[in-house]
Amino acid sequence: MKLLPQSRARCFRSYAGVLAVGVLASGVAAVTLGSAAWASPAAHHAAAVSYHFRTLNSSNDETFNQLLGINSHGRIAGYFGSGAQGHKNKGYTIVPPYKQRNYRTENFPGSAQTQVTGLNDTGITVGFYSRTNKANPAANANFGFYAIHGAHFRAVNFPTTNNSSPPVNQLLGVNDHGIAVGFYTDSAGNAHGYKYAIGTGHFSTVTVPGATSVTAAAINNKGGVAGFFTDSHGTVRAFLIRPSGTLIILARAGAGMTQAFGLNDNGEVVGAYTAGTASHGFTWTIQHGFRTVDDPKGIGTTLINGVNDAGDLVGFYTDGKGNTDGMLATP
Repeated sequence: MKLLPQSRARCFRSYAGVLAVGVLASGVAAVTLGSAAWASPAAHHAAAVSYHFRTLNSSNDETFNQLLGINSHGRIAGYFGSGAQGHKNKGYTIVPPYKQRNYRTENFPGSAQTQVTGLNDTGITVGFYSRTNKANPAANANFGFYAIHGAHFRAVNFPTTNNSSPPVNQLLGVNDHGIAVGFYTDSAGNAHGYKYAIGTGHFSTVTVPGATSVTAAAINNKGGVAGFFTDSHGTVRAFLIRPSGTLIILARAGAGMTQAFGLNDNGEVVGAYTAGTASHGFTWTIQHGFRTVDDPKGIGTTLINGVNDAGDLVGFYTDGKGNTDGMLATP
């Protein structure tokens, strides 16, 4: 799913490489949308924000790390391993002060590969796993999961018979109320966003009017949801569904593609956009509009995946040696 299918290649068709979205599944309640509004990038002048950048890589594999979520305590979710055959994805979380001793392995029991994609402040992590590590990453089926305190794992898969082959089902974010968001792909290869209530096991769909494909990537404690969709012309744009139900479509001026991956309780959306062959991280608020955020070591190869209420950012970039490095940026 998330931005740049090639540059964001993940082990087993990760959410970073799947773009698509939404048809309603019968029998599942749809998210109520209010009036749609377009974000106007030109309407706000985004003041400069200074960040301190830090590279965080697991010593298990310093050639490929992606950091995908950060909570208010500074705990970070991510994984190492590109997912190529013999180079499996392996999930982890890290806590401050982010030394190697602070990495905690987290893999779905019996899996060959796991990515930890999101976490909240109550000890719940979410992600997806695969039981295989084939030469063709697209041939690996993957399934969503949540875990409580790094244990008590449970698989989560949207209840439909219209699955892709192999199936693709991923949880990408979770709030403190135990509501997770993610997507599955159908037999036509389109993504369908959904919400999942961990406490009750209830599923509901996340839709964008007129979209052919929708990925729900993040949810905050107020119930706002962010992600991205593909319209009828094949253009990929980000979206924010505010707690009121109002839909805001986010399209960075001049970008070929805009994708949202993270959202905090202040309404700050983070993600990435493409400009030619380059990818740039961004933050967006309704007050300040878009701000470009690039790691100095990875200008044009940066993606921002997560943000907490303090404005701390996590993501990854490609360095001069071609390695994918985990990134923490603190304002």
